Amino acid sequence: MCSSDLKMKTALTIAGSDSSGGAGIQADLKTMTVHGVYGMSAITALTAQNTAGVYGILEVDKDFLIKQIDSVFTDIFPDAVKTGMLSSSEIIITVADKLKEYKARNIVVDPVMVSTSGAKLISEEAIDTLKERLLGAADLITPNIPEAEVLSGIKINSKEDMAKAADIIYAKFGCAVLCKGGHGVSDADDLLFDGKGFTWLFGERINNPNTHGTGCTLSSAIASNLAQGRSLETSVKYAKAYISEALGAMLDLGKGSGPLDHMFPIEGIKAFISE
Repeated sequence: MCSSDLKMKTALTIAGSDSSGGAGIQADLKTMTVHGVYGMSAITALTAQNTAGVYGILEVDKDFLIKQIDSVFTDIFPDAVKTGMLSSSEIIITVADKLKEYKARNIVVDPVMVSTSGAKLISEEAIDTLKERLLGAADLITPNIPEAEVLSGIKINSKEDMAKAADIIYAKFGCAVLCKGGHGVSDADDLLFDGKGFTWLFGERINNPNTHGTGCTLSSAIASNLAQGRSLETSVKYAKAYISEALGAMLDLGKGSGPLDHMFPIEGIKAFISE
């Protein structure tokens, strides 16, 4: 085995910090670590939040964000990149320009718009900038149903609508789409569209009210699998299995919608997933 095969794979999360540890870069780094990937971070915003709500957001200065991203790419080049909370147009443009400059690969964009507790995390202007500057650079975007409605411009009330929205989003931005169905359209069925075909990933809804950070965790799990050289479809399948088990572990912390159990043993996941 050559030395390159022994080198640990790496991933970078560009996202906000969650002081409660359930979402944002904290969830991302836990997820990357449990997948055997070396996780790095560039923080876009500090949030004061817990399982009950978001109580404050302090956006990071653009120049300092640039220094964080430069520090990572010029030393430990990431095998995959995941973006999360990008709350302003300036931050989005900065991230998009830097990813283009460094020719980043395996880019997974979680178009974070609203927190699990219902707090708005991005301005209307920034949504337009996200569409114009970042989504076209992604290999995969992972919108939930409300986010897919914003990005596609249609209302989603059925699986057929999910497929139509995914098709529209792909046509607009030219990147693969994972439309997550966990917001009432279906039990927990997600739809992957890569421009060539639709792949349904079926799942049963897990009766667990503690869903804080599910979007962050899923996108980070996908990025971790991509970093390890897996195909997009396999990466999504593995990530979905991981988040289902993390939810099924039934961790119960906090007074509101609590976090997942990111650290449950994942060794058995590959055994029950067909490639």
